[in-house]
Formats: sequence, structure tokens, C-alpha cells
Amino acid sequence: MPSITENISVKIADTPEELEAVFRLRYDVFARELGADGPQINHSKRLERDQFDEFSDHLIAIDNHTREVVGVYRLLRDEKARHAGQFYSENEYDLSVLKNSGRTLLELGRSCLRRDYRGGSVIFHLWQQISTYVEQYSIDVLFGVASFSGTDVERLAEPLSLLNQSYLAPRELRVRTRSAVFQSMDLIDPSLINRQTAMLQVPSLIKAYLRLGGRVGEGAFVDRTFNTTDVCCVLETKSLTFSQRKRYNHYGR
Repeated sequence: MPSITENISVKIADTPEELEAVFRLRYDVFARELGADGPQINHSKRLERDQFDEFSDHLIAIDNHTREVVGVYRLLRDEKARHAGQFYSENEYDLSVLKNSGRTLLELGRSCLRRDYRGGSVIFHLWQQISTYVEQYSIDVLFGVASFSGTDVERLAEPLSLLNQSYLAPRELRVRTRSAVFQSMDLIDPSLINRQTAMLQVPSLIKAYLRLGGRVGEGAFVDRTFNTTDVCCVLETKSLTFSQRKRYNHYGR
């Protein structure tokens, strides 16, 4: 595993070669590792992309030694989402409370790291650059779908119930899974939840939102195309406390 703590550059992809590297890494993670399939997957070219990519900025982490793209994050601002016709998350969630709030929104999505760079500092470097992006565009609310691996809701009942019990977003930010695909997260009596073991099952990306004061929407979405169970995380940037903002601006140090 390479030493990556001090040797990562993060930037917005701005060349055709960098964009292709984004879609190829996403294919490796989502299709080859997680088993995703569908119209956004091009198996012959080994690329994963959809109709929202052309409206988004693509944040990339580059290993300065190998010059390879090893981490990506898709950023979709509300003004660009209007050109796209909607946010990606609206396929799964009713975002009316956010879209009608008058606040400036940024959707985060398609986050992934190359396997041999996980557990290091790459995700933290990406979040540091996201903080700069938020300031640049005066973003009020960050949100996006984050996923548990797999679609067995019974296996995920404890962590989903913990999120529903302890981390549900306030009404003014509480997006909700669309009725036709709504999967309750209120699955286990609170008295039966072992908080420690439940939190161990929560993916690191969701934990990152929670550490910064983020919350989750109501209901999960079982995504059989991507072989995941999704929750929608919401983070109000202006309500960050000083300690949270320090952690946000220097995430992972």
C-alpha cells in the first residue's frame, strides 16, 4: 500500500483524460466490486456514468507519485441541477423541504476510493477541498445519498434503527424516501439496540456526516441496481459549531 498521507493532490477534473479516469474508477468500485448494473454501466469500455455527470463538478484525488486518480466525489450545485432537470437523489427521495427552503444546496455523490487507498487520508483530503468549494459557492446545505453495502434490510436493521432513533433530521431538513419505494428504518425497539455494535456497522461516509452534525432523512431506499441500501444525509453548514467547523476544515488531520 503506498504512503499517501503527504502525497495526494485534489482538484476538479478538467480534462477528458481526468474525466475518463473518474468514470473508470467508479466502474471498478460500483460494477466490479459491488455488482452494480444498469444503463449507466458500460461493461465494454469499463466506465460508469449517467446523465448528471455533465452538469457536475468532479473532485479527484491524485497520487502525486503515480499520477493516478485514486478517489472521486461528484458535486452537483442546485443551479446546475435545474439545468439537469433534478438532483440525482430525487430518484429516491422527495427533496421538497430542501428545494423550497431558499437555501443554496450542494449534492454530494458517487464517492469512491480505489481499494488500496482506503483507510488512509484520501477521503479527508477530498473533504478539505469540499470545504473550500462550499465557501466558494456560499453553500448552505450539503446533502447526498450514502450507502450500506447489500440489500438485506433485516441484516441492517440495527444500524438503520439507530440512525432513525438518534440521528433523524429536524423537520425543516427532513427529506423522505419517495412513497413508492419507502423502506422504514424504524425496525427495532430502541431498548433492544446495542449502540456500539450498531455503530460499527455504519459506513465511514455516514459517520463522517454524523461527526460534523449531519443527520439522515426519513426512510431508506433499497437500490437493487447498485446492490446497496441508501440513506440520505443532510448537513447544514451554517449551523456547524466552532469545533465541528474546525474538524470540517481540517478533516482527517
